[in-house]
Amino acid sequence: MILYLLRRLVLLAFVFIALSILAFSLGYLFPGEPWQNFSGLRSASSEQLAQLTTLYRLDQGYIAQYLAYLTRIFSGDWGLSFASQQPLLQEMLTLLPATLELAAYALFISFFIGIPIGIIAAVKPDGVLSKLISAIAVTGYSIPVFWWALLLIMLFSLGLGWLPTAGRIGVLYEVNHVTGFMLLDILLSDSHHQQEALINALRHLLLPTLVLATFPTTVMIRFTRDSMLDVWEQSYIKTARAKGLNRGQVLYRHGLRNALLPVIRQIGLQFSTLITLAMITEVIFSWPGIGRWLIDSIYQRNYPAIQAGLLVISTLVISVNMLTEILHTLFNPLARKR
Repeated sequence: MILYLLRRLVLLAFVFIALSILAFSLGYLFPGEPWQNFSGLRSASSEQLAQLTTLYRLDQGYIAQYLAYLTRIFSGDWGLSFASQQPLLQEMLTLLPATLELAAYALFISFFIGIPIGIIAAVKPDGVLSKLISAIAVTGYSIPVFWWALLLIMLFSLGLGWLPTAGRIGVLYEVNHVTGFMLLDILLSDSHHQQEALINALRHLLLPTLVLATFPTTVMIRFTRDSMLDVWEQSYIKTARAKGLNRGQVLYRHGLRNALLPVIRQIGLQFSTLITLAMITEVIFSWPGIGRWLIDSIYQRNYPAIQAGLLVISTLVISVNMLTEILHTLFNPLARKR
């Protein structure tokens, strides 16, 4: 297991090096001068230009410039945003919790709804209920996110007026930014309207979470169903049946535990999908997250923000995928043996 972890860490290091080289190369591939794309300054005097040349080692080779870029990344000097002229790292740390909050709740819903429904569909795979669940899962898998979001807005916001259409919380409530996670910040606040603010934040959170959770939920239903059917044909399941155990005992004691092991790996895969889909969801619901910020940066040609956003989101996705892979190997003896 230690050797496996060392191999994974070495692989992770190589991936991060390749990712940093790509992010560094964007400073030269984007239009404009490299010192502008690295620093985020729109203009600079001759004295500032000389300082930036020395700091970024623009008068030296690409390897020296890349090493200087890594030094700035690890020290927290990510440059400024073209649009706001604010430090990029500070902006991303402010916006990232909103995206993580939305993705975490969507992932939570997809697992706690998709897995039980997938198990129900696998109990009688040829039954009417199983076929109905499969048909709904295929439909949910095929629905475009932007169309599904607009449909829910028209129904629950514009038609029935039950839920708000945009934002994280109403303008009447002022919540201090402590952790960046809205629900947690409301619980940590000492406001007299804490309960009303919490309900209002949950109402704002419901629609984008449902939209974002639709795709991974359908994936989990189909994956859990196929995994259960695969386990159901194993020899130890047939032996348990031959010993006289009923269907429920076989399902709980032997089938469920082994069928859910591959599901652990789906956490990383679905998280990367959620981060991608969150960009569209945040734009539609005006959710102040890093996905909407990155898309706005593309429209504004904010090249330093695009460079930094790519680096942060890719690092987050790669780290979560690697963590789930390690957890799957830790809990699965067969994976450790392989």
